[in-house]
Amino acid sequence: MTVFIGLAATAAAAPLLASWLGRAAGWPLAGAFAVLTAIAASQAPDILAGRPAEFAWAWIPSVDAVFRLRLDGLGLLFTMLVLGIGALIMAYCGRYFAPESSQSRFYTLMGIFAVAMLGLVLADDLLLLFVFWELTSICSFFLIGGAGDKAVRPAMRALVLTAGGGLALLAAVALVSVHAGTTQLSVILSDLAWAQGSWVGPTVAVLVIIAAITKSAQVPFHFWLPGAMAASTPVSAYLHAAAMVKAGIYLLMRFTPAFHDLALWNALLVTAGLATAIYGALLAFRQNDLKTLAAYSTVSQLGYLVAIIGVGTYYALGAAALHTLAHALFKATLFMMVGVIDHQAGTRDLRDLGGLRSAMPVSAVVTGVAALSTAGVPPLLGFYSKEKIFAGFVDSGGPVWAGPVFGVLAVVAAVLTFGYSARFWFGVFGGPLSKRTDVREASAAFLLSPAITGAAGAVLGLGVVTLAPYASQVVADTGFPGHPVEIHLVPGLTVDLGMSIVAIALGVALHLGRARVYALLDRVRAPFTGDGVFDRLLDGTVRAGHGAGDLTRTFSPAAHLPAAIVLLGVLGGATFWWGMPVGPSQDGVTRPTDWLVVACVAVGVVAAAAVSSRIAAVVLLGVVGALMGIWFLLLGAVDVALTQLVVEVLTVVVMVLVLRRLPLRFHRTGAARRGLAAALAIGAGVLVAAGTLALTNRRELSEVSAWLMANSYEETGGINVVNTILVDFRALDTLGEVTVVGLAALGIVALLDTTRLTGAPPSEFPLGTGPEENVEDNAIVARTVGRIMAPAIVLLSLYMLFRGHNDHGGGFIGALVAGAGLALAHVAAANPRRSPIRALPYVPIIAGGLMLALATGLLGYIDGGFLRPLHLDIGSLHLSSAVVFDVGVYLIVVGAVIAALHRMSIAPLLERDTVAHNPKAERPADDEETESPMVAATSGGRDAEEGEL
Repeated sequence: MTVFIGLAATAAAAPLLASWLGRAAGWPLAGAFAVLTAIAASQAPDILAGRPAEFAWAWIPSVDAVFRLRLDGLGLLFTMLVLGIGALIMAYCGRYFAPESSQSRFYTLMGIFAVAMLGLVLADDLLLLFVFWELTSICSFFLIGGAGDKAVRPAMRALVLTAGGGLALLAAVALVSVHAGTTQLSVILSDLAWAQGSWVGPTVAVLVIIAAITKSAQVPFHFWLPGAMAASTPVSAYLHAAAMVKAGIYLLMRFTPAFHDLALWNALLVTAGLATAIYGALLAFRQNDLKTLAAYSTVSQLGYLVAIIGVGTYYALGAAALHTLAHALFKATLFMMVGVIDHQAGTRDLRDLGGLRSAMPVSAVVTGVAALSTAGVPPLLGFYSKEKIFAGFVDSGGPVWAGPVFGVLAVVAAVLTFGYSARFWFGVFGGPLSKRTDVREASAAFLLSPAITGAAGAVLGLGVVTLAPYASQVVADTGFPGHPVEIHLVPGLTVDLGMSIVAIALGVALHLGRARVYALLDRVRAPFTGDGVFDRLLDGTVRAGHGAGDLTRTFSPAAHLPAAIVLLGVLGGATFWWGMPVGPSQDGVTRPTDWLVVACVAVGVVAAAAVSSRIAAVVLLGVVGALMGIWFLLLGAVDVALTQLVVEVLTVVVMVLVLRRLPLRFHRTGAARRGLAAALAIGAGVLVAAGTLALTNRRELSEVSAWLMANSYEETGGINVVNTILVDFRALDTLGEVTVVGLAALGIVALLDTTRLTGAPPSEFPLGTGPEENVEDNAIVARTVGRIMAPAIVLLSLYMLFRGHNDHGGGFIGALVAGAGLALAHVAAANPRRSPIRALPYVPIIAGGLMLALATGLLGYIDGGFLRPLHLDIGSLHLSSAVVFDVGVYLIVVGAVIAALHRMSIAPLLERDTVAHNPKAERPADDEETESPMVAATSGGRDAEEGEL
C-alpha cells in the first residue's frame, strides 16, 4: 500500500512540478518512481518465501466493497515493470521534449496511467481490477489523442477496442462474482468450484480472452497498436510497449489457475497467439517507419506471450514470465532509440537513413544490444526467454502433433523476428552514410534511459540463473506451486537449443536475401486492412444511429409514443406468458373509498383527453395527480402522498410557464388519428393495469419491509421508515438520484440557453390596455398572499426537513414544499425581473448540497464505510449524520426547482419587454384562431406546428 499511495502522490504532484520545472519535471518524477521501485523490490524476500503483502480497506462494508491490494510473485514482476520502466521513461522525457514546453498535461496523464496500471496488477478485488483496467484505456485515449488532429482517429480506435474488451471483462466479473459469492480475486482463484462442471467456466474463459486480446493487440484486433504510434515516443515506449499492452498478458496469467487445463482456453490462446506472432512479424518486416516497425514487432512478441500462456504448463508459464521481462527491456530500449534517432537525424524513415554508426556510435551499440536481444542471440536475456518458449511449445502436451506443429510455427516467427531486428539496425546504422551528414550523437542524458534498459538485458542475460527463483514464484502464483523453474547459463544439447540455432541461421539468410523477400511481400497485399474495416464499421454505426434518431427527431409526442407502447406490449405479453397471477387483492381489504378514487381518476383522465384547451388539460392532469396523492394517503403512504401533492403543484407551475409559449388550444386532428390514438391509449392502459395487478397484487409486508419496520429504530434511531431507507439504508441510491436531479437542473439551463429558447422572437400580439390586462393591479392579491405565505411555506419546509427522521417529512419532501413556496413568490410577482428567486444562486446551491452530501458520506469512514451514518445520544436527544445528508438532498432539490423556475421565465419576460417597444405589431385576421390577450402577450405567437413543442 505504501508503494500505491506513493505513486498516487507522485501523480498528484506531476502537474505542479511540470508547471514549475517544465520538461525537467521528468527528473524528479523519475527519482520518485525509482524510490518506489526500490521499496517494491524490498518485498521480494517475503514474496519468494510465499508471504504475499496484502492490504484491505472496506469502503462500503454492507455490500462487501473492499479496496484490496495484494503483492505476490506475479504482481511483483509487473510492478517492477510499471515502476522501473516508468522511472526510465520519465527521465527520458526530461530530454525528449522541447526545453520551452511544460508538458503539464502529459506528465499528469502519465502519472495517472502509472497509478491505474499499478492498481491493476495489485488489485485483489474483481471490481477494483475492472476499474483500473478501464482507467488505463481512458488514459491511453487521452495520451494518444493529445498528439494532434492526426491522432484523433487512432485514439478512437484504441478506446473503442480496448473499452469494448473491457465490457467483456465486466461480464466476466459479474458472472464470477455471482457464482463464487465473493469479489476477492485470491479467494476466487483458490476455490474453483464456480468454474467446474457448468457453463460458467467456459463462458468466463472466453470473456477473459476477449478482454485480453483486445488490450494486447492480438489478431484481429492488432491494428489499433500501430495506429497508436501517432502518440509521442515516450507514450509508445511506456504504454504501448512495456505497460498497457502487458495488461492483457497479466490478465491471462492471473486467470491461468482457473483455465490452464481447459481445452477451449488452450486452443483459442495458442491459435490467436501464434497467428499474431507470425502475422505481426511479417508486417514488421515490410515497414519503413522505425516506430511502426517497432509497433508491429510488439504485436508479434505479444503473440508469442499469449500463445505460450495458452499452452498452460508450468514450464510454459515460467517462459512467459521470463519473456515478459525480456520484452519490456528490449522493446523499451528500441522505442526510446527511435526517439533519439528521429531527434538527431530529423527522420525515422529507413529510406532516408543509413550509415549512422560512425556519427552515432553509442546509439549504434545501445540499439544493437536491444536488437540482438529481440532476435534471440546469446548471451542476451531475449535468447534465454525465447529458448524457454521453444521448450514450452515442444512439451505442450495434448495431441501428438501439437508439439512439433507449435514448435515449427514458433521457429518461423523467430526467423521473421531476426529479419526485422536486423533490418532495424542495418537500416539505420549499417551500409554507406546517408545524405544526412550533419547528424551528431545524442547527449549522455538523452541516452541514459535506453542505455540502462539495454544494459539490463545484457546483464540479466549473463546472470539469468538469478531469475529462476522469481520465475518459480510466478509459476506458483499461476497455479503450479512446487514446480521450480530451472535456468542454465550454458544450455545443454537440447531440442530448444537446436531450434534457436535454426532460427538464427535462417534469420541471417533472410536478412541476406531481404531484397527478394521485399519484392515478394510487395506483390502480396491483403484485400482490406484492420483500420479500414474498423473505420467503415464505425462510420456505418454512426450513420445507423443517425437513422434511428431521425425516426424520433421531432418535437411531436406522436413520434415518440409507438416505441414505448410496443415495449410495453412486449413486457405485458411476457408477464402473461410467464403466468403472473392477476386478480383481486388476496386479503380482501379493498374499501369503497378505493373505488371512489378510481372513479374520480377515471373521470379526470377521460376529461383531460377530451378537452381542447391546454389550460384545462393541465388543470385536469393536476386534479388526477392530486387524486393519486389522496389514494396514497388512504393506503397509509403519507410520505409518498405528500411528495405526490407537492410535485403536482410544481408541475402545474412549470407547465403554466411553458404554456405561455404555446397556443391556447390543441390543434385539430382528424377522426382517424383520434381513433388510433384512443385505441393505443386504451391498450397501453389495459397493459399497465394488468401489470400493476400482477406485480403488486398484495397489501401485506414483504420480508424486506418487515425487517425494515422491525429494525429501523434500532439501526438508525429513526422512526420514519421511509426516510431512514432514503438517508440511512440506501443513502448511496439517494445520493445518485439527487445528483441526477442537480445535473438535470443544470441541463435545463444549458438546453434553454443553447437552443435560444430564452431569446424568442417578438410577439404578434401587442399587450392591450384594458383593465383585464393590467397585470400590475390584477396580481396584487397574489402578491400579498405570496409575501405572507411564501416565507411561511419555506419555514414549514425546514420543519419537515428536520422532522423527517422520526415523522413524515425529510429532505426531498421538505425541498418540494420549499419549491412550492418559492414558486408562489415567483408567480405572484407582476414582473419576473422583480421575482425574489432571481437573486438566488441556484448553481452554488446545487453544488453546495452535493458537496455537503459527499462530505457526510466521507464522515462515514469514521465508523467504517462511505455514507455510514454516525449517531450521537445526548440525554434523550438522538442525533444522526443522516440529517446532515438530508440537508444536502434538500439543497440540491431546491436548487433544481429554482433553476427551472428561473430559466423558464426568461423567454416570456424577454418577449414582453420586446412587445412594449414594438407598438406597430400587426394583429391577425379576424377569422384566425387567436389566443387570449394575456397568453398572447407573452407567448411569442402561434407555433409553426401548433400543438407540437
